[in-house]
Amino acid sequence: MTSKERIKAAWDGNPADHIPLTTWCFGLRAPSKLRWTTDNTEQEYWYSHRMEHLHTLPFSWELEDEFNRVRAWQSLGVDDMVDVSVPWGTSVEVTWKDSITAPSGNERYPIMTREYTTPVGTLRHSVRQTREDMQAGWVVQPDHVPLLEDFNIPRAVEHAVSSPADVGPLKHLYCPPGKEEQEWFQQRMREVQSFAEEASVPVQAWTGFGMDAVVWFTGTEQAIMMSMDEPEAFHKLIDIVTETDLARTSLAAAHPGVDIVTERGWYSSTDFWSPPLFDEFLFPHIKAIADAAHEHGKKFGYVMTTGVETLGPRLADAGVDVLYFVDPIDPLLNGTLNLPQVRDILADRMTLVGGVSSLTLAKSKEELDEQIRTSIEIFKPTNRFILHPVDALFPDTPWEGIENLIETWKQYR
Repeated sequence: MTSKERIKAAWDGNPADHIPLTTWCFGLRAPSKLRWTTDNTEQEYWYSHRMEHLHTLPFSWELEDEFNRVRAWQSLGVDDMVDVSVPWGTSVEVTWKDSITAPSGNERYPIMTREYTTPVGTLRHSVRQTREDMQAGWVVQPDHVPLLEDFNIPRAVEHAVSSPADVGPLKHLYCPPGKEEQEWFQQRMREVQSFAEEASVPVQAWTGFGMDAVVWFTGTEQAIMMSMDEPEAFHKLIDIVTETDLARTSLAAAHPGVDIVTERGWYSSTDFWSPPLFDEFLFPHIKAIADAAHEHGKKFGYVMTTGVETLGPRLADAGVDVLYFVDPIDPLLNGTLNLPQVRDILADRMTLVGGVSSLTLAKSKEELDEQIRTSIEIFKPTNRFILHPVDALFPDTPWEGIENLIETWKQYR
């Protein structure tokens, strides 16, 4: 079977020649024998275009690099997908001005500010410029304040949405893809579809931010407090995100070259939201995105790395087809996830991805062997399982651990 056939079999719950093994790369340092050259520069670290529009990489990562990563994994027998991130739009009436304020008083860092002028008011977004000395391969802080960026949250002095009054202007900053974004996507897909057909791999379009976007806009604590203290404003904020995510999803799902659309949900788990708050604010959003994917006959994937025993059934109710992830080491449980229980409540309703923690790749071969063997024994009979180190491979992930992962997977798959 090809990678595409094998992965799609797992999505559909059909038998395959063996369990797929996939990975997500977040700056993985590759061995010399698997590197290639782009623009006369050796590509030492591997990334993914699921990070496009969101992170500032320390090195260039072009579309051909995405394709070369797929080829490299395939040379090792590992399955892969091509990732495409669907852009969003901004109202043409919006303008902005960037500034930097020097450190003063008790503030030890420069403050970067982006002030937006919209048809219904202004927004200020201010973030400390901390300039950490990031180790090689890790993403870096940009030299300005993007609207959506993980670096912003812990360094924020003033979030883009600091009060209910900021929700209205935000609607002009996070908009459905306009003509320019749609043309960009169609051009990107022409190249991606051609390669994916040649390499026999699926195409995964990242189309939804959901609660991740809300937390990027407001900060973590403010999001939770607004949901309880200002529920009307919080509903409006969710509606803005849903409208744009729906448009991004429909754009991607309508393309014949896309096999699955996926939404980020790192900030949607029980780390942040009780089940009642999840049901009130997130469930309708997720169901709307899932319905849009299914309307075009595409699978819908969702990322939630913790709390899947609690919220997993509600994700299935909402229409999630593929759940990233089942992490055998769930920090919320201060230990291990009950994999048989997860199988029993979820595996007949959705495809489960995970089964091995990326942290275990840095531990002994015996411990890794036990984790992989156990997960495969539990989930293989379901035909709805994809082995995947949760959640990604990072610059400090040892290549020896990856070699052990591949060897052990081939033994038990």
